[in-house]
Amino acid sequence: MSSDLASSLTDPSMLIAVLVALAVFATLYTVAVPFFERGDLNKRMKAVSTEREQMRARERARMNAESTGSKASLRNQNNRSVRQIVERFNLREALVDENTVNKLRAAGYRSENALNMFLVARFLLPFGFFALALFWVFGLDHLVDKPTPIRFLLTLFVAYAGFYAPNIFISNRMGKRQHSIKRAWPDALDLMLICVESGISIEAAMRRVSEELGEASPPLAEEMVLTTAELSFLPDRRIALENLGTRTQLPIVQSVVQALMQADRYGTPISQALRVLAQEGRDERMNEAEKKAAALPPKLTVPMILFFLPVLIAVILGPAGIQVSDRF
Repeated sequence: MSSDLASSLTDPSMLIAVLVALAVFATLYTVAVPFFERGDLNKRMKAVSTEREQMRARERARMNAESTGSKASLRNQNNRSVRQIVERFNLREALVDENTVNKLRAAGYRSENALNMFLVARFLLPFGFFALALFWVFGLDHLVDKPTPIRFLLTLFVAYAGFYAPNIFISNRMGKRQHSIKRAWPDALDLMLICVESGISIEAAMRRVSEELGEASPPLAEEMVLTTAELSFLPDRRIALENLGTRTQLPIVQSVVQALMQADRYGTPISQALRVLAQEGRDERMNEAEKKAAALPPKLTVPMILFFLPVLIAVILGPAGIQVSDRF
C-alpha cells in the first residue's frame, strides 16, 4: 500500500500535473485577489481603540492600586487553553526575553494572547514538523538510498526548522511593517511639521497624521494612534515617546523620538527638528531607491540570458534553418 502510494506520488506525469495545477491556481489567485481585497483600516482602528480602552483600564487600576496600597489585578482576555500550556511547561522562562517581546510588538502583536500563541507555536511546531518528516522519509520510503542515520538526521533538521518557523514568520511580518512605516515616515513628518507650525499640539498633530496616512500606511497610522493614546493617559510623556521607538525599532523613528523628547525637556522648537529630520528621511528614501536601481542591471543579466536570448536566436535563425532544411 505504501509502495503504491509512493510510486503514484513520485510518478513524473503526476508531479507535472500537480505542478501545472498549482501554477494555474496561483495565477488565478494572483489575478483575482486584488478585486476582492478590502482595506483593513477600519479593523485596525477598531483594534487600536480597543487597546486604548485597555490602556485606560490599566491606568485606572494602577491609580486605584496606588491609592489603596495594593497591587493591581487586571487580566487580559486570553485563550485559556493556550495560557494553560504556557503556564504548565513554563514557556515564558525558557523562550521569552526582552527582544522577543519587542519583535512581537514591532510585528503588530501587542496583546498577551499573541505572546502565548507565539510560545505555543514554538513549542508544538517542532513535534508536528518532526512527525511529518518521519512520515515522508520512513512512511513513504523516500531517500531509501541514504543510510538510516542520515535519514533520521534529516527529520531532526526539519524539527529544528519548525522550532524557528514562528521566528521567521514574525521577522517577515516585522519587516513588512517597518518597510511600510519607513516609506511613509517622511510624509508623516511633513504633515506633523505643518500641523505644529499652525499651532496644533503634538498629540493633535499625530492624530491628524494617522487620519491622513491611514490608507497609505496603516501600520504607521496605528502606531500614531497608540502614541496619541499613551500621551493622553501615561503620566510621563517620555515613556509614550520611547514606546513608539521600541514598537517600530527603526532608527529614523527613534531619532525623531529623541528630538521630541529633547524639545519637550528643554523647550526647544519642534518645527526646526521636524524639518531637518523630514529632509533626512527623504534623502535616505531616495538613496535606497537609487541603490535598488543600480542593482537592477546585474539582476536582469541572468533572466535575459535564459529567456530572451533563446527567443531571439530562434527568431533570427529560424527562417534560415527552415530554408536550409527545405533545400537539403
